[in-house]
Amino acid sequence: MGKLTTHVLDTAQGKPGAGVKLALYSVGAHGKVRLKADQTDADGRCSTPLLEGAALLAGQYELVFHAGDYFAAEGVRQASPRFLDVVTLAFGVADPDQNYHVPLLISPWSYSTYRGS
Repeated sequence: MGKLTTHVLDTAQGKPGAGVKLALYSVGAHGKVRLKADQTDADGRCSTPLLEGAALLAGQYELVFHAGDYFAAEGVRQASPRFLDVVTLAFGVADPDQNYHVPLLISPWSYSTYRGS
């Protein structure tokens, strides 16, 4: 059975994004349903998978990261309104028996992601 994990890397400061609040949503005909809320640890990771085993289903998901709040807590000066505040990564799970790792590489001005395993 597969699992869904994430982590945050602060590319502006060259370190893990510790303390980033995030939420996971399923997205479908029923609308958007929050499945889990979490916060990254000192290594920029969640301490447990966001979903695993029978809880990981094929379908559409969103990971929502509160990046602006993270940079504010780090003392990084930001414009008002913030250029990047809440970052939403929309992605699909085609085969729930596989592992899906969805990282966020973030700075106050840009972000990127990729599918890891």
